Amino acid sequence: MLTKTKSDEKKTQKNSTTGSYWITTFGCQMNKADSERMAGTLEKMGYTRADNELNADLVLYNTCTIRDNAEQKVYSFLGRQAKRKHKTPSLKLVVAGCLAQQEGESLLRRVPELDLVMGPQHVNNLENLLGKVDLGNQVAATEETFISEDITSARRESSICGWVNIIYGCNERCSYCVVPSVRGKEQSRYPNAIKSEIQKLADDNFKEITLLGQNIDAYGRDLPGTTKEGRKENTLTDLLYYIHDVKGIRRIRFATSHPRYFSKRLIQACYELDKVCEHFHIPFQSGNDEILKQMSRGYSIKKYKNIIENIRSLMPDASITADAIVAFPGETEQQYQDTLKLISEIGFDQVNTAAYSPRPNTPAAVWTNQLSEEVKKARLQEINDLVEKTARSRNQRYINNIESVLIEGLNPKNSSQIMGRTRTNRLTFVEIPKNINFNFSLGDEINVRINEARPFSLTGELSL
Repeated sequence: MLTKTKSDEKKTQKNSTTGSYWITTFGCQMNKADSERMAGTLEKMGYTRADNELNADLVLYNTCTIRDNAEQKVYSFLGRQAKRKHKTPSLKLVVAGCLAQQEGESLLRRVPELDLVMGPQHVNNLENLLGKVDLGNQVAATEETFISEDITSARRESSICGWVNIIYGCNERCSYCVVPSVRGKEQSRYPNAIKSEIQKLADDNFKEITLLGQNIDAYGRDLPGTTKEGRKENTLTDLLYYIHDVKGIRRIRFATSHPRYFSKRLIQACYELDKVCEHFHIPFQSGNDEILKQMSRGYSIKKYKNIIENIRSLMPDASITADAIVAFPGETEQQYQDTLKLISEIGFDQVNTAAYSPRPNTPAAVWTNQLSEEVKKARLQEINDLVEKTARSRNQRYINNIESVLIEGLNPKNSSQIMGRTRTNRLTFVEIPKNINFNFSLGDEINVRINEARPFSLTGELSL
């Protein structure tokens, strides 16, 4: 950990742990969950949430480095805050997350107005790090560390659906991905700690939990213990059985899965356990085996298709979502067409797409066969059009069906509708009946007859 002492003048200006805070989160659900924990820590310290970023006494950017445009957006935000700090020296500026881990001390040199740069593994140590800042230090905390348990301080953005981290870091070495270098090695939490957090959420009237991990179906392989059959004692499958009996929790989800580790045993557990929702997010990244090999993904398209077939053999209407990268270095037109073919054949409910973006310290970033920006743009537009068409087609299966929807709130764009999600994770809007006395609370499950299907959402009416 790097600590630089500031001037005595700065010291006297940084001796307060009260005031207001603002957190802006970029990137994945893991980052959003980390932001909730950091917000909880700040409120425990005496900070209150600001009503505006430009009015906050402490501004924290929880960053992503998966794509270059995400990085550039952070620097743009920081430029605005740096100017503000020259007028208000007591302002505290913090950069957390993957960009902070990637850049480390160099970020302090690039933006000297920063007070704290901290990687994802230091989220639970925010209070101590800010204590060093209050003593007049400029701090960079990016060294690898064991992630300590902290299950009490999250400030949840939802009062119904909660994220629960079960494994941190990633041991995969995909040639395009910066995650292992910025989030560190895999660290699985112990099952009892996970269950305790879920029980607390249930006690606080949460109804749905999503288990999170960068590579979630690798959960437990770093924990001790082996069964008599020779497999690891703690796996994602075992964890699902273990947490299933927490009273009050009605729905369980998990993300993000890796096809290399997605087993038949896990699929069977999802089928048997009533609370586990029929929604599976399993990135395929490319529809071509040679590209997958160059990506170091560790599976074939045949294996990926077998996973989907095994899911649908038990849960025919399950929602399958994925991630895909187009214009990977050296990707030919035919290899790209293989990706489009896979999307059409499987019929995904949704695919998160991206054009390949070279990331620092990854093998693919220095390959000489990079594709042009024109090719990237054209392929991304074409795949997005196909994804929307496929999603619209898949959603037709909901028409006239009665779906159970967990109410999450009012539609922010139409107060005459409530909104929630089906078990398959499809966002659904429901007209509030005007001709009957209909009382509802957040977290209620209601039966909805679907009468309109768009590519990525549904509309329906209450089914009595």
